[in-house]
Amino acid sequence: MALGYEAWREARRTVQMLLSANESTLRDDMSLRSRSNTSMPFMNCLFFIGDYTDFYSSRDHANNVGIMFRGKENALMPNWLRLPVGYHGRASSVVVSGTPIRRPSGQMRPDQTKPPVFGPSKKLDIELEMAFFVGGGNPLGEPIPIQKAHEHIFGMVLMNDWSARDIQAWEYVPLGPFLGKNFGTTISPWVVPMEALLPFAEPNPIQDPEPLPYLQHNDAYTFNINLFVSLKGKGMAEAVNICRSNFKYMYWTMKQQLTHHTVNGCNVKPGDLLASGTISGPDPESFGSMLELSWNGSKNIDLGGEETRTFLNDGDEVTISGYCEGDGYRVGFGTCQGTILAALPL
Repeated sequence: MALGYEAWREARRTVQMLLSANESTLRDDMSLRSRSNTSMPFMNCLFFIGDYTDFYSSRDHANNVGIMFRGKENALMPNWLRLPVGYHGRASSVVVSGTPIRRPSGQMRPDQTKPPVFGPSKKLDIELEMAFFVGGGNPLGEPIPIQKAHEHIFGMVLMNDWSARDIQAWEYVPLGPFLGKNFGTTISPWVVPMEALLPFAEPNPIQDPEPLPYLQHNDAYTFNINLFVSLKGKGMAEAVNICRSNFKYMYWTMKQQLTHHTVNGCNVKPGDLLASGTISGPDPESFGSMLELSWNGSKNIDLGGEETRTFLNDGDEVTISGYCEGDGYRVGFGTCQGTILAALPL
C-alpha cells in the first residue's frame, strides 16, 4: 500500500493474470497447490489500522436525524453543506466480520427530569456504512490536493459502526460521540481496490451551495454499490432484510473527505481507515440505521412472525452485504457480520 498508486495497479494485474484460467504458473504447480490449505480459511483484518475517522456524509441521514432531534427547520447544521463533517473514531476496537459485539454499558439520561443512570444500553443500533483504506500517506504539514486524492485511496470495505444511542445522546455535547461509539466497529475482510470499482462510478451529486475551491472536482467519484442489511434474532429461523440502500446516495465524495481531512496539514498513513457515515437514501426502506427505521423507537420494525424491533436485542445477528453489478457479472464485498452479546455485570 505504501508503494503508491502505480504499484497497486501492477499488483492487481499480476494477481488477475496468475488466477486466470489460461495461466499455468499456479494452475500447473502441483507442489504449490498441495501446500495451499484452502479448506480452512480464517479471515483477519488485512492491515494495522493506525487511525480511524468517521464522516457524516449522507444528506438523507443527516436530515432525518436533524428533524428527529431539532425539527424540520433546523435539520441541517449551518456547516453541513459547506464541508464533510467528521470525527476521530477509535481504531483499537475496529474488528473483522464475525467478531461478536458486547452490549456496552454507560451513563444515560432517559428521563430529562431526573439525574443520569448507569447500565447497559437500551438503544443499541447499527449504522450501515462503507469505508476506504488510505494507501500512500502524506508528510505532516502537506495537504493532499483534491486532484491527487485518488492516488491515496486504496480500496473499500463494508462497515457497521455499532452505536449506543442512549449513551451517545447524553454524552455528545459539546465534543461529539465517545462511549456511544468506541466499543466496536465491524468491517468486512475483503478490501475491493478502487480500480475494480471505477466502472461503476457515476456523476457526483449536485452540491448547492458550491463547495469552496479546494473541495471542487468534476470527475465522477460517486459509486453505484447496492447495499443490504439483514437481521436474525435468536429465535428466528431466517434472517430478514431491514434495509436496501446504495452508496450513490452520499453527498460528499471520498476525494472530498480525504482532501478536507488533510487540508490543515494533517498527515494520514497507509492503513488509516476513513468511513462514510451512515448511508441512507430518500425512501424509508433505504434508511441505514434502526434509529431512522424505528424513528427513534416510536414505531416497530417488522421482522415477520410477530417478531419486531426498535433497537437491537441480545443475540441479534446483523449482516451487511453489498455488490456492484455490471452486464452479467458482479463485484462483491463479502459480508460484514456481528452478533450482540449480553452486557457484562458491573
